Parts: sequence; structure tokens; C-alpha cells
Amino acid sequence: MLKVGLTGGIGAGKNEVSRRLADRGAVIIDADTVAREVVAPGTRGLAEITAAFGPEVLDASGGLDRGRLGEIVFADSELLGKLNAIVHPLVAERTREIARAAPPDAVVVHTVPLLAENQLAGQYDVVVVVDVPPEVQLDRLVRQRGMPEDQARARMNAQASRAQRLAVADFVLHNSGPLAELDRQVGGLWEELRRRER
Repeated sequence: MLKVGLTGGIGAGKNEVSRRLADRGAVIIDADTVAREVVAPGTRGLAEITAAFGPEVLDASGGLDRGRLGEIVFADSELLGKLNAIVHPLVAERTREIARAAPPDAVVVHTVPLLAENQLAGQYDVVVVVDVPPEVQLDRLVRQRGMPEDQARARMNAQASRAQRLAVADFVLHNSGPLAELDRQVGGLWEELRRRER
């Protein structure tokens, strides 16, 4: 089994890359998906978040209001740390369960937005960074996701710098151009990952 850490700043295109790797046969473990799972209604994670941040982080149906929670934690690094201390151990536990279920010859790609921030590079055989310039990130967050510019900048600033992400990369996929170019890069990456897995 080859353990791959896939990361990149918000809006860089990690999901585009992970979809393309899944199409080629990779087992994808997406930290964001797992993070949503471990704080779903009725979970220990949601109970702990509600206890820490109050009922105002819940929506009308009793689920987590991610937008409201984001407004709170991305403006205060101490509160972000408090949230991470709740969510990260739960994500790690669930991730281990999924990885144990993968075939022994699998290329298992862990999509981890905060890989550089949490100094997790050493946990993977290979680290892949999806990279775009900060102005492209900002444009995508504002134009494609409809995020207010101040919130987009706050989220970008809460993450590792571009230089910090690139410093942990074994492979860099440049995702500022057309999707056909991304396809070409992912194809080459996949060939190398399969070669390393053997």
C-alpha cells in the first residue's frame, strides 16, 4: 500500500485532482468528508463542538452550521485551535478505519487540507501539493464559491503559506491552467505512484 498525502490551499483544486485519481483506481480518503461525518447530528463530535462553542453553531435542523462556525473560528486562532483539538483526533481515528479496509496493493490518497499546518508530511510515503497563486485562490473563492472577500482572505490566511506547502511536496501539480493540462499532470503522477507502489 502506498500512502499519498494530497494537499493544497483552499480553492487550489484538490477535489479535481482526487476525482481524477479515483477514476484511475486510487482509494480516496478525503479529510473534509470524514470531518463532516464525525460531526454529523448525533455524533460525539457535534456534541463536543456544541459544548465548546454554544448552540449558535447549530442550524435549524440541529446540524452544524459550518458558515457560522467558520465565522467564529477563522477570525480567532485560539478558537480555531480549540475546534481542531476536537475534530482532528476523530478524523484520524475514522481515517485509520477506512485505510485498514483498503486492498494491500492500493494507492491510498489522503486529501488533507491542513497537511502542512499540522506537520503531517512524515505520515505519508509521498506528498502531492496542488498549487495555484494566491490571486487565483482568492478569485475562485469569491467568484466560484460566492464567499465574501474578507472571509476568503481570512480562510487563506488561516492556512499554511504557499511556500510552506511547497516545502513539503514530493510532487507539485500546477492548477492555474485548463483542465486538460491538469489531466495530463495527473496522468503522469498516477504512473509514478503505481510504479512506487510496486
